[in-house]
Amino acid sequence: MLQRFLPLLTMTFFICLFIVLMQFLWKSIDDLVGKGLSVSIISELFFYAALTMIPMALPLAVLLASLMVFGNLGEKFELTAMKASGISLFRIMKPLIALMLLLAVGAFFFQNDVLPVAQTKMWTLLFSVRQKTPEVEIPERSFYDQIPNMNLYVESKDPETGMLYDMTIYDLSRGLDNARVILADSGQFNFTEDKTRLYLHLFSGEMFENMRDNTMGAGNSRHLPFRREHFTQKEIYFPFDANFNRMDESGMRSQYIGQNISELSASIDSIGRQVDSIGEIYAREIRTASYFNLQPKSERHEDGSIAITPVPLVQLAEPLDIDSIFRGDNPNSAKSYVAQALSKAKRKKQEYQYRSASLAEQAKLMRRHDIELQKKFTLSFACIIFFFIGAPLGAIIKKGGLGTPLVISVFLFIVYFIIDNAGYKMARDGKVAVWEGIWLSSMVLLPLGVFFTYKAVGDSAVFNIDAYRNFFRRLIGKVDGRSIELKEVRITEVDPAEARRLLADFEAQAVAEHERLAHMPAIKRLFARGSDTTLRTPLNELIDYLSNSADLYVINYLNEYPFAPKRRTLPALIATTRKLAERYAHK
Repeated sequence: MLQRFLPLLTMTFFICLFIVLMQFLWKSIDDLVGKGLSVSIISELFFYAALTMIPMALPLAVLLASLMVFGNLGEKFELTAMKASGISLFRIMKPLIALMLLLAVGAFFFQNDVLPVAQTKMWTLLFSVRQKTPEVEIPERSFYDQIPNMNLYVESKDPETGMLYDMTIYDLSRGLDNARVILADSGQFNFTEDKTRLYLHLFSGEMFENMRDNTMGAGNSRHLPFRREHFTQKEIYFPFDANFNRMDESGMRSQYIGQNISELSASIDSIGRQVDSIGEIYAREIRTASYFNLQPKSERHEDGSIAITPVPLVQLAEPLDIDSIFRGDNPNSAKSYVAQALSKAKRKKQEYQYRSASLAEQAKLMRRHDIELQKKFTLSFACIIFFFIGAPLGAIIKKGGLGTPLVISVFLFIVYFIIDNAGYKMARDGKVAVWEGIWLSSMVLLPLGVFFTYKAVGDSAVFNIDAYRNFFRRLIGKVDGRSIELKEVRITEVDPAEARRLLADFEAQAVAEHERLAHMPAIKRLFARGSDTTLRTPLNELIDYLSNSADLYVINYLNEYPFAPKRRTLPALIATTRKLAERYAHK
């Protein structure tokens, strides 16, 4: 089993890793194109990205490989032969279960020790690539604004020599009011040796420059002096750093993506204590703050609750009449007091909103650390769950190759990914507990793995469409009709007297059952013994005896009987019995 499983697992793992890596390339293509990055930088970025994609590719590879292995065994009847020789499915899966346990242990150590380093290096390198200045690639007949403080228009260019023709340059390095306009017949871009400055060599042109002075007022804007310069050759330097500057990893290493379990636990405790202390300080300020000569006084009851009552700071000889302020001689005073009160209330509101936002941000940061901590264990558990889904499912469907297993694997993984992403977002936003959101996908797929394993061990037909169709037909009371045919050769003949006796007895039993259920209360009827239990045996005996009849009408009446007598089918069953009795009454 290991010889069959390990090569397929290796092959499917690299296929899945390549697919998710192409997804990463598609999302980051805008940051990589046009930067002039070396092959070593791009290779290093893809290597670290591939390491970070392993938690997504490994469960899918386990699912696909287990489906293919056990599907091939079932398709070639090898699984049937092993079961026939007395080997159970769990014994067949035993070496692979041991391999999955080892793989789960390795996945845990990878998540804890390798993945934080890979994520730190990948994100540091990706941010460095994003901050790198793009290469100068001047288009024809359109303005180019990727050079800082400069807009450039080129009518045509020579791709082989890099010479640009009919150039118009707007130099905005000294501000929009002091912009320089340069017209040149041709020119060429080059970098200095240290690649920190852009060197532009122009030929046969002229330059227009405003001579605005900072001491000039706005009224003199109509009479600005300007300078016009004609040149045969001119050299202009622009600050333009084309080097690749790698960021420091220490800042990213301190984030939650670069920490292991012990570091994440310490960070969660530190942030939790910080949030609790800040919240306690804010609560103490609210409890002790005074408003309008009133200070809240808190009293703790015996049940642990706290009651807050306002107490005056200074006892006044007479109560303060607030309305007298608004009835004063100066009506503007009332408006001023109201405006001051509103302004103070708005400031307090903004202050509390800022405090609430800062606490919410700290709580969100603590949840992100907790999410990363829970993810250290989910990969190992997901590999085990997907194995116990894929192996029994492959034994049930008995389809090998890459077609059917691939379709089923992709479908199950999409379901897993959607549930996992939804749980992650709910945990990140604080809508559910972190462990509930992160383990949601595992909790949903675990019963599925138990169900498939139970069905595969019992050789149950999970994907038998006819079984499900018959179940739902029986559930709604719709069953297929009988298919009794006229026998060409009959061993025993039907005695009319015996037939009349059997029909009379069965009719009496059916009528009695119908009356018993009709007079029974509806609640009691739900738990009463059904008609299929009391009438099934006499009905089968009646049909077995009358099926030997040579009368075609009798055979047709027998086909009208239901397979299982129900309460709602008793009237039709009694009517059919009476028709048969009338048929045999004249014989």
